Amino acid sequence: MRTGLQAAIPVCLGAAIFFWAGCGGVFIPNLTESCFRCLCYASTACATSHGCTGGYCGPFNISRVYWVDSNRVVMPEDDPDRNHAWDDCARHYDCATRIIEGYLQRYGRDCNGDGVTDCYDYMMVNGNGGPGCHAPLNRSANGRLWLERYELCRHTLYS
Repeated sequence: MRTGLQAAIPVCLGAAIFFWAGCGGVFIPNLTESCFRCLCYASTACATSHGCTGGYCGPFNISRVYWVDSNRVVMPEDDPDRNHAWDDCARHYDCATRIIEGYLQRYGRDCNGDGVTDCYDYMMVNGNGGPGCHAPLNRSANGRLWLERYELCRHTLYS
């Protein structure tokens, strides 16, 4: 025979899962505001006025392909099928962070093999592209710049 407490625990747990799933948010471990700032700094030194250059837009240097992989996030009230919806979102920090979340939801993983998925892994995902995140970034000039900026930011924000 169950006591009232034994019956209440599964009901409360089920309700919590139902309400959490319905909130629309996605939990990505270790993706904090400090992490977003360092990802932004690694990309463009977080130049929030950065427009589009060579097909990459905004402070996170987001490409159209990256945006598509993120599930085509757009500004509120915008239409993802509109011609410049992707770059309008990518150029605005808050909208761009939602693009990053969508991309990391798809590709975020332990890229450096240390057993923890953290901001360093997310930096590797953004630097190498999701499917190739395991490649060391120090093999190219651009990768070394990403690493240098990321480490500078990490030591400043996480100290």
